Amino acid sequence: MSSQGMNGILYRSVLLLVITVTLFAPNLSAFTMNVIDNCWRWNPEWRRHRPQLATCSVGYAGKMTNNFGKELIHYKVTDHSDDPINPKPGTLRYGASVIQGKVWITFQRDMHIKLHRPLLISSFTSIDGRGVNIHIAHNACFMIFKASNIIIHGLRIHHCKPQGPGTVMGPEGKLIQLGHVDGDAIRLVTASKIWIDHNTLYDCPDGLLDVTRGSTNVTVSNNWFREQNKVMLLGHDDGFVRDQKMKVTVVYNYFGPNCGQRMPRIRHGYAHVANNLYQGWMKYAIGGSMEPSLKSEANLFIAPQSGSKEVTWRKENLNDDLEKWEFYSVGDVFENGASFRETKSVGAKPNYNMEQMFKVAEAKNVRQLSRSAGALRCSKTSRC
Repeated sequence: MSSQGMNGILYRSVLLLVITVTLFAPNLSAFTMNVIDNCWRWNPEWRRHRPQLATCSVGYAGKMTNNFGKELIHYKVTDHSDDPINPKPGTLRYGASVIQGKVWITFQRDMHIKLHRPLLISSFTSIDGRGVNIHIAHNACFMIFKASNIIIHGLRIHHCKPQGPGTVMGPEGKLIQLGHVDGDAIRLVTASKIWIDHNTLYDCPDGLLDVTRGSTNVTVSNNWFREQNKVMLLGHDDGFVRDQKMKVTVVYNYFGPNCGQRMPRIRHGYAHVANNLYQGWMKYAIGGSMEPSLKSEANLFIAPQSGSKEVTWRKENLNDDLEKWEFYSVGDVFENGASFRETKSVGAKPNYNMEQMFKVAEAKNVRQLSRSAGALRCSKTSRC
């Protein structure tokens, strides 16, 4: 064979290799993503394979494998209106409260949804706001009540308002009488296996996220919490001892600007807080009462320019056994004078099982890992 023929074959081989790498290899920027995002964001065909997201969660929620399968119902929200008692097909409440079974909810277009009563979400429901701009705002917001296996992803939830007692469609399609609610963005009540990922939450009168009344196995990841005094409460109240079994993972979130306290505040239970970025605080960043356990791992704490530089706050009661407190810091980075008050305990461990486990990155990478926190901007022609 002539040298010209050999060169032609070589050229075509190299061209084929380049095309193959370009089409099928992950985007190089994926290697700077955190482990959750790296699971799905590099794939340009993610819209055709939305339920793949359920395999990407880590931490105490574990893999959300109960949220997809042959019985999965794909439901698209086409109507931004809301009727809390008789939801219309096409509305968010119809998909989240009326339809039973495994439901994957998406949205036809950008929407601003004003809920007249809190939205009670049924078990095995995934609310997926990727690719559109969805606001849940200016009235009632979300409640997960005695439900499990729920994903909330890619929403902007803000300016929620308190609600008086009233009737609402419950999580199993049955009307229930709901008492007063305080205006939280998302409230968990006796809920389990919940994954809250890539949402933007801000400016609510009470808190942005409450995990209460025996709720457990929760992962809070890649969210942007901002413009809020009381951010995240883990544990109902000092007297609710069932929350001793609560386990929550808080990972890859961005707290700030203008967050005051409770990032999170923990009562009774256990929290693994890892690879989060804290852009200042007013009172404290992480607090607790009633002998909680905390492992703070490889976070970046940037203290405010003035005021308290102390990351932690402890409400000590007369009946507390201080030897049972576990506030443990490992690999955290403290900037601008930030400091962390540890307890004398050896240090709480997450004790994750295989489907919950993930490798915590070094704190020097936190800015990079949390840079996409909040609801992503995913156009129809580009990756997220």
